[in-house]
Amino acid sequence: MQAIRQIIDRARAFERDAHGILGVHEASKSRVVLLEETYNRVAGLSLKQDELFREALSCTENALFRAAHVMAWAGFIDFVEEKLASDGFVRLRQVRPNWTLTTVEDVREYPEYQIIDAAQVTRLCSKPERKALHGLLSQRNECAHPSSYDPGLNETLGYISQLLQRLEAMKQRKYP
Repeated sequence: MQAIRQIIDRARAFERDAHGILGVHEASKSRVVLLEETYNRVAGLSLKQDELFREALSCTENALFRAAHVMAWAGFIDFVEEKLASDGFVRLRQVRPNWTLTTVEDVREYPEYQIIDAAQVTRLCSKPERKALHGLLSQRNECAHPSSYDPGLNETLGYISQLLQRLEAMKQRKYP
């Protein structure tokens, strides 16, 4: 029994080392494993958000880079919408009194650009972060609609990593 555990431990160590070595090469699929490690740092996502980010990683592994952008954004914006709803919409109603809000589904009726703006005025993100998020939304839009933008592995891994870093930063803020 102990011999089997040692073999399994050695195989896992080999796999970890191999991904570490191969992950520095641009065309290597092992780079996705490195992103998976980054993703594992972000705790406390809802089941839906977790699933959406995992689907983005799966799309990346299968070279479906435009789809990966769309799925990662979906996971991120779901987090933002849930966070804005977490205080019963108190802050959001203060800054957007004309918005009709009862459930998180109501928030999803508004354009994502406006939701990002609302995140900034409710102090879920800063002004520079809002501008960066608008840029990430624009990239997602290029991937979700016919365009000449054709991201590769590097762009996709960078995009997902940026979203996860921004999500992690928002989680650490006191909100509400």
